Amino acid sequence: MVRGGTVLDGAGGPARRADVAVSGSRIAAVDVLPDAAAATVIDATGRYVMPGFIDTHVHGDAAVLDADVQLAALRQGVTTFVLGQDGVSYAPASPATLRYVSRYFAPVNGTHPGLDGGPVSVADLLGTYDRETALNTVYLLPHGTIRHGVMSTDRRAPERDELDAMRALVERGLAEGAAGLSTGLEYVPGAYAKADEVAALCAPVGAAGLPYVTHMRGYESLAATAMAEVLQIARAAGVAPHVSHYHGPGDELVALVDGARAEGIDLTFDSYPYLRGSSTLTLVTLPSWLPIADLDATLDALADPGIRGRLEREWDEAPIWHRITLSHVPADEYRWTEGLTLPAAAERAGQHPAEFCCDLLVATRLEAGCVFAQPPTNSEESVRALLRHPAQTTGSDAIYQGGHPHPRGWGAFARMLGRHVRDLGDWTWEQAAVHLSGRAADRFRLRDRGRVEPGRAADLVVLDPDAVTDRATYERPRTPADGVEHVVVNGVPVLSGGDLTEDATHHPPGRALKPA
Repeated sequence: MVRGGTVLDGAGGPARRADVAVSGSRIAAVDVLPDAAAATVIDATGRYVMPGFIDTHVHGDAAVLDADVQLAALRQGVTTFVLGQDGVSYAPASPATLRYVSRYFAPVNGTHPGLDGGPVSVADLLGTYDRETALNTVYLLPHGTIRHGVMSTDRRAPERDELDAMRALVERGLAEGAAGLSTGLEYVPGAYAKADEVAALCAPVGAAGLPYVTHMRGYESLAATAMAEVLQIARAAGVAPHVSHYHGPGDELVALVDGARAEGIDLTFDSYPYLRGSSTLTLVTLPSWLPIADLDATLDALADPGIRGRLEREWDEAPIWHRITLSHVPADEYRWTEGLTLPAAAERAGQHPAEFCCDLLVATRLEAGCVFAQPPTNSEESVRALLRHPAQTTGSDAIYQGGHPHPRGWGAFARMLGRHVRDLGDWTWEQAAVHLSGRAADRFRLRDRGRVEPGRAADLVVLDPDAVTDRATYERPRTPADGVEHVVVNGVPVLSGGDLTEDATHHPPGRALKPA
């Protein structure tokens, strides 16, 4: 029983004083229940009771099994991770593909501790999450992983039989519980796909009533062209698109969304409240003329003085170093660079930034990660314009690797609540429950989540509206948020007084959720 709180239902209904009775894993009643008895009572007097938040874009494919990551999420009220983002994850994968994606995306997803060389089906992967973590998980089929399994790193269009093989993997993955398809059109090998290939693979996704989730082929100044491709795919496949980590000039991006929705395309997007991004150092620094999909060939190229000279000339024409802070540097001789800007690290090493960057990439086997400043068109005003849009959901885009990661994994949802709801009024508290939970549940067809109402799963957050705030900064990124006091997942208290409960660690209640 959660007694005495103010309930925000996740559907946008007005806040109301009510008790929430829980039976097993379900909400039994939401009403004033003065005579109801319960073995466990959470006192929510003076607090808000909201549906568990759904992180619609997070790179927790391995990290969700880490208790520190679970605590970081729960301290913000997040109860569900949507995994399989940006077209790269662990399933479906042959042993060769599993080795490839685990290495290529190591700076983003890390290493999954429960996979033993493959092959790995979607059902296998979901089994590693179910009741193995305090958080629920949802999985998107990763297009780049599927493409690699059929075509390796080939930079060409698929033959008919190859496209059929990829579509068969999509259909099997959907049957095993995937909640959509994701692409990462700036990551390899997904970057080699054209719109017609993606549309063909999205057709069964659209037929299932599930979304196409995309890291577009460019943001900021490329957003209009990239969005045109998204809409081309949506029309051809009859699929509802969802744009990942949408950012850039607010007026332009809002107009693109409004135009699509006016056409009748059910477009949604996720965004987060920061002006810096995070990715692999490879993506941020290396040009597409290098054989990036072939990791060993790229390492060989970076050792070539001629290639280094060409890179240095190109980098000098469009310097990027000032934008980059090193976040994840898995090489003992360079670990000291984590948290430093790339120019500062190069200066300490007595090298030109270009030479230093090449040496660092080689030493880490291309597994370095970074935080980077986005162009000035992604302003505070743009962030606020996007989050106020009715098609917005919230995704942290959290990457948990390295000694100095982006703070968004520890603060994005709390920052939305403390800064953008309480301090700036960008949402009402009722709207916050929709943006952080209800709309995401609808988007991924999680019909028993995202609402505080009888019959729904008992994923509940109890927070102090006056105290909820993010504490993570770029200087101290791994600092948990404050103000979320209690969290219930599937009827089990997993956070109490800001700490993980014994059940969270010894009898984890998180489920691998499938669309219904």
